[in-house]
Amino acid sequence: MLLIPCPFCGPRPEIEFVYGGEAHIARPADPSALDDAAWAAFLHTRSNPRGRHAERWRHLHGCARFFNVVRDTVTDRFAEHEAGG
Repeated sequence: MLLIPCPFCGPRPEIEFVYGGEAHIARPADPSALDDAAWAAFLHTRSNPRGRHAERWRHLHGCARFFNVVRDTVTDRFAEHEAGG
């Protein structure tokens, strides 16, 4: 079982969490100025790298808080975390 390091509650089993996608995605300054293709790219296109990747998680069945972590997508090891949102 994967243990996810909640910065507020400590390491907890993955079934307590919800994946929030890639971290640090900047929202467009003026979304109404984007055409359909640009808006679709913002909503759906992500880097999906092999290796270290910044992710957003929510500890849904615990403190219910959001936080960011860096996880290696090959080994599933978590490298660092930061509180957020």
